[in-house]
Amino acid sequence: MDKKQEFFDFINAGNTFKGDFITIGAAMLEGETITDAHVKVPLQTLNRHGLIAGATGTGKTKTLQVLAENLSDKGIPVLLMDMKGDLSGIAKASPGHPKIDERHQKIGLPFEAKDFPVEILTLSEQNGVRLRATVSEFGPVLFSRIIDATAAQSGIISILFKYSDDKKLPLLDLKDFKKILQYATKEGKVEVEENYGRIGPSSAGSILRKIVELEQQGADIFFGEKSFETNDLTRVTEEGRGVINIVRLTDIQDKPGLFSTFMLSLLAEIYSTFPEQGDSDRPELVIFIDEAHLIFKEASKALHNQIESIVKLIRSKGVGLYFVTQNPTDVPEGVLSQLGLKVQHALRAFTAKDRKAIKLTAENYPDSPYYDTKTVLTSLGIGEALVSALDEKGRPTPLAATMLRAPMSRMDILTQKELDTINKNSELVEKYSEVVDRDSAYELLNKKIEKANETEAKEKAKAERKKTSSSSRSKKSSSKTTQSATTKALVKVLTSATVIRGVFGILGKMLK
Repeated sequence: MDKKQEFFDFINAGNTFKGDFITIGAAMLEGETITDAHVKVPLQTLNRHGLIAGATGTGKTKTLQVLAENLSDKGIPVLLMDMKGDLSGIAKASPGHPKIDERHQKIGLPFEAKDFPVEILTLSEQNGVRLRATVSEFGPVLFSRIIDATAAQSGIISILFKYSDDKKLPLLDLKDFKKILQYATKEGKVEVEENYGRIGPSSAGSILRKIVELEQQGADIFFGEKSFETNDLTRVTEEGRGVINIVRLTDIQDKPGLFSTFMLSLLAEIYSTFPEQGDSDRPELVIFIDEAHLIFKEASKALHNQIESIVKLIRSKGVGLYFVTQNPTDVPEGVLSQLGLKVQHALRAFTAKDRKAIKLTAENYPDSPYYDTKTVLTSLGIGEALVSALDEKGRPTPLAATMLRAPMSRMDILTQKELDTINKNSELVEKYSEVVDRDSAYELLNKKIEKANETEAKEKAKAERKKTSSSSRSKKSSSKTTQSATTKALVKVLTSATVIRGVFGILGKMLK
């Protein structure tokens, strides 16, 4: 048996599964694509998470697109984070190209151009389904971790959440939280200290500054009502195709704080609302996070730990997370160790640091008798990648340098007119377009403060009137007292012995 046939049998044996799967391409040996040596990913292990990595221009986005399309065709909903705006083309069928036909002929798969059911979501003022969440939904622990609060500041945040709950003050947006923070250190200081504990002004000032910083990144748009319901991410069309939800993030690339806040809140909400599923034949939802380094770039250690915990736990809810980034080292080791599917596009060795990164990356993949992994990593072409998945028993499938299939949809952005048409036909756009600004902590505390000020003004006016009345009575009393004293003094003088003797002396002289 020649080496090529041996390799063909090796790949096929390692990619044979009992359950359903998706085919992502064909294995390559010494630079040649081996037709029909298909590289597959079983649906059962897609909730074990994954990584798509590689240098700029090596085809990461197209790999993401291929996976999303095939999942949709299998009836599995998808959520995509679109940082560059080039994933919206999934909504339109590919125009086709001779090079695509040539690629698929080598792979041994027929090419079929398709469009896919798409929903456009937005975190900002862009058109689409508005994504929001309330401060209350975050809770004190998660909210503290998002703003990287110290232990003392976290304690204050817990007090404020507790006070809000006790006093039925809804914390919907950031202005609500800022208002209750200011109230607790000013008008309501005595009340809060008596019942919940002292709030240090310096710690309160630090919290306020961190919230202002979050607002500057656009979080004031994200926090509020109407909150997005996560079950709207799991919709399937009448034809049984999973809806591909695309979050357009083209205008928040320079706002990693907002992006990480959104992602963490979304994952936490999914974990808390999705039913426990355990190991099933297929995932309920698959999430692709493009430019994943933005989540970890400025995140604190506490935030890293929170993300790592969610990655470990959310699998049991039937949710798969796939991180898309340039280098695997962009993802913390604690998260990287949880990833089952790895699709590694080419890496470039321009510096000593690059060579070191390639060596570390190669060590993350299973050994193969057919590849020198470090060498392959630098020689892969566009649309080629090293692939290692998990089989149905959780074991790594054979490492394969893979010629990846082409996307069935358009590999380009939609025009504004096409985007507008999608939004016009969307039920969710109408559902979440209305901004609800009901009475919450901000309005209720303002009313409370106004009422307290009115009461204080009335009491002050009453006291002033009382003081004026008392002063008037005092003056009258003083006048009477003065008159009485004068009369008494005059009587005393007139009745004194000296005056009497003088009067009688004068009378005596007059009588003489």
